[in-house]
Amino acid sequence: MEKTKLFKPALSGFIEHDHNHDGIDRRGFLKCMAWAGTGALCVVQGGVLQSYALGSKGSSGKHSHHMGELSFVQISDSHMGFNKPANPDVIGTLKAAVEKINALPYPPQFILHTGDISHLSKPEEFDNVDQILRATNKEVFFVPGEHDVLNDDGKMFRERYAREAKGYGWYSFDKN
Repeated sequence: MEKTKLFKPALSGFIEHDHNHDGIDRRGFLKCMAWAGTGALCVVQGGVLQSYALGSKGSSGKHSHHMGELSFVQISDSHMGFNKPANPDVIGTLKAAVEKINALPYPPQFILHTGDISHLSKPEEFDNVDQILRATNKEVFFVPGEHDVLNDDGKMFRERYAREAKGYGWYSFDKN
C-alpha cells in the first residue's frame, strides 16, 4: 500500500476553493488568520464574559456596558519575526492592534498576550513586541506559546516576562 493513499483523506480537508460560496477560501482563511492576531476586547459584567473583535461595532460602541466589572484586551500570535505571505508585515499588524486598543472608548484594565509573541524566540523579536506594546500604557501579562520557548526551554521568556513566577512560569494575579 502506498503512503500517499493512507494520507489522502486527511488532505481532502484543506481549504482550496470557495465551494460553499461562503466567502471562505484558502486565501481568505489566511487573511483572516493574519487578522486573528490583532485581538479582542473582553468584558466581564455580572459574572458573564463577553468578547468583541477589536475594531468591531461591539468594541467601539460608546455603551457603558463596555466598562464592566473587569475589562481587558486579549491578543495572540503576534509572531514577531515572521515574514511569509500570510502576514508579511507583523510589525504593522501589531501596531494596528495597538491603535485599536488605544481608540477604545473605555480603556481596558490590562492586556493579556496569550502566546507566540515571537516567531523564533529571538531577543530582538521580544524587544520589538515590548516596544510596540508600550504605546498602550497598559500593564501586559504574557502567557508563552510554543514559539516563545523554542531554544532554551523557556528560560529567556521567564527571565523577561515571568521573573516573579515559580517553576516554569506559572503565576496568577488579582485585578481589582
